[in-house]
Amino acid sequence: MKVVLVLYDAGKHAADEERLYGCTENALGIKDWLESAGHTLVVTSDKDGEDSELEKEIPDADIIITTPFHPGYISKERIQKGKKLKLLVVAGVGSDHIDLDYINESGRDISVLEVTGSNVVSVAEHVIMTMLVLVRNFVPAHEQVMAGGWEVAAVAKDAFDIEGKTIATIGAGRIGYRVLERLVAFNPKELLYYDYQALPAEAEAKVNARRVEDIKELVAQADIVTVNCPLHAGSKGLVNADLLKHFKKGAWLVNTARGAICNAADVAAAVESGQLRGYGGDVWFPQPAPADHPWRTMRNKYGAGNAMTPHYSGTVIDAQIRYAQGTKNILESFFTQKFDYRPQDIILLNGKYKTKAYGADKKV
Repeated sequence: MKVVLVLYDAGKHAADEERLYGCTENALGIKDWLESAGHTLVVTSDKDGEDSELEKEIPDADIIITTPFHPGYISKERIQKGKKLKLLVVAGVGSDHIDLDYINESGRDISVLEVTGSNVVSVAEHVIMTMLVLVRNFVPAHEQVMAGGWEVAAVAKDAFDIEGKTIATIGAGRIGYRVLERLVAFNPKELLYYDYQALPAEAEAKVNARRVEDIKELVAQADIVTVNCPLHAGSKGLVNADLLKHFKKGAWLVNTARGAICNAADVAAAVESGQLRGYGGDVWFPQPAPADHPWRTMRNKYGAGNAMTPHYSGTVIDAQIRYAQGTKNILESFFTQKFDYRPQDIILLNGKYKTKAYGADKKV
């Protein structure tokens, strides 16, 4: 079979760390395994446009493997072009770069799987780090001393504690709940969550979290809001100018879920006006982000409020080891025709949703 693997180029960094599996050079560690079994492997980072390597390889591809960190967008048009496609694998978590609804509606016998759970600890830790970086005003303080300065007041005037703050998560699933668990140690005033279903009573009690069923009421109560829900039809553009008006003035917003959940221009305007004291995260739309993306340069009136990174929260080395192995397990199950996939990894099985959690009718 022909397998197309879409990853990022790491150059010299691939040699520095052989477990940097998410790059073209190290190819998820599966190149020799696939080729020794007689399969054809194409590894590329060239994914955008009609003249891209991905576009050229799609007609003959049986399997396409992508990542959320350097996504090869598998659109309706590309699926139609890929007449032989049988399996789409996400090496990581998050399949919003694939037109899942089209596959489901088209009758095509294509399965879509991801390596669920491979990034949950990594992303939850990144959320906490980003909160601290924003609330403590770390970035301007670091930039100041690296430039030779020493003006404590300039950074202290926009720096606060997390302790005693009301913190809310939009989404309390695998990552969102782990964020709540980690926040308990900071002694917040209150932990809130918004989700389409309530947590089990014992899970709520463990973190002493309260569910708020109206998202506008949620953000109006929170000093810090973190986005930890999947991107789908119901969450795309969820954080926009209208919702931002309901935030506490001067709140912080963290997003490590998906860039398209937030309206980029509206968030940047909220930071610059002071409605948000700051925005931080590592997800963008599109990815890689263009050089003129407003999140690269937005600042509040103190010259702070920006804590952005390239999308790497879920692709630290420990996570790469997990999602590389998980991808190999999915492929092995497919090649041997056992199809004994982990249930939590299945998004679409033979063209049909395993659950409506990813469908177009999903509500936030």
